[in-house]
Amino acid sequence: MEGKSFVLKGDVCYNVSQTEFRTLEAGYVVCVDGASAGVFEELPERYAQLPLRDFGHALIVPGLNDIHVHAPQYGFRGIAMDLELLDWLNTYTFPEESKYADLAYAEKGYSIFADDLQRSFTTRAVVFGTMHVPGTELLMDKLEATGLKTYVGKVNMDRNSPDYLSDQTAEASLEATRSWLADVSGRYQNTLPILTPRFTPTCSDELMEGLGKIKAETGLPVQSHLSENLSEIDWVKGLCPWSSCYGQTYDHFGLLGGNSKTIMAHCNYSTPEEVELLRATGTYVAHCPQSNAFLSSGIAPIRDYLCRGVNVGLGTDVAGGASLNMFRAVADAVGCSKLRWRCVDQELPSLTIQEAFWIATLGGGSFFGKVGSLDEGFDFDALVLDDSGIRSPRELSVEQRLERYCYLADEGGRLAAKFVAGKEIEL
Repeated sequence: MEGKSFVLKGDVCYNVSQTEFRTLEAGYVVCVDGASAGVFEELPERYAQLPLRDFGHALIVPGLNDIHVHAPQYGFRGIAMDLELLDWLNTYTFPEESKYADLAYAEKGYSIFADDLQRSFTTRAVVFGTMHVPGTELLMDKLEATGLKTYVGKVNMDRNSPDYLSDQTAEASLEATRSWLADVSGRYQNTLPILTPRFTPTCSDELMEGLGKIKAETGLPVQSHLSENLSEIDWVKGLCPWSSCYGQTYDHFGLLGGNSKTIMAHCNYSTPEEVELLRATGTYVAHCPQSNAFLSSGIAPIRDYLCRGVNVGLGTDVAGGASLNMFRAVADAVGCSKLRWRCVDQELPSLTIQEAFWIATLGGGSFFGKVGSLDEGFDFDALVLDDSGIRSPRELSVEQRLERYCYLADEGGRLAAKFVAGKEIEL
């Protein structure tokens, strides 16, 4: 479907609040010039002349937003899931990322990643590249061609990294970043740059200060990692004794809030001071439940963050997480929150499916603007889901069918169509 004005018909389900779905059987979802014009029981006369695609009883839901994923790690997903974070980085991640200095290897790896992301349930993503400028630009080229809306970061790291994957100085890292930004300026419609200090242990104060200046000059968003692992937190305390919490090692240099948005992945052990800092700066927590389980990192207190008004989105964190499937991430968010309630803090209830789906749609979608809903005025990002292969003798409501899809997408579910800002994505 080439035009950006059309009508879809099917069984509709989307969040109208963090805790409530709106459902409509045989509903009409209208897209006008790439934006939603609303969801209707009967098609209004003013839209009667638009092209209509009737998907029967397929589910129509908002697109899913993956706000933390590592493209160069995609090639070893599903391997070494028995290691903890720091050992995993040194044994698998850093050696693999070093290969992306070779454009021939990057061509193979990023082609696979972009192709699979295009055909996944993800409509928008925030992506880590590597420290290599040519490889990162190649990744941006690949993602631009998918039609998905993405942010891509050239990684900065100048300390506590292997010689084969480290900028020699902060100045060299900053110079490479400025060169990359100049190269990609105005080059893409769908893919935008995002500043990407890997995390405090691998970024000197001088490098962080320089990135803060680039952020202030350009208004570019920022992505990094925060309070993922207890050993990592202890490491940061030794590296930055002047800081009162891990989050301050970013905020001190102007990398939280201000003139742009920031994503911090994980935040499994954020202190009350750090949580308030995240809230006050409007920083997004990228919750990555599968990665946190497989790397033995911890269970983020997402219920607490929602109660405190912290922005929360969902990430797959491939290859810390093994799967790009955002429905799996939704299911894992529910499962991990139930474990936290049972094993850590029974005063805070676990997440419901409505809340987990909200995090994957509106929660992370707001990082991109007015994204994550089928209501009028939102960018038209939508998935059409054929769940007829997930068989059951029960009569299920639309809401129950979406809940079931979150857990059983790989057991008979099929992505029938996918739209981003009104453009249909080739599957």
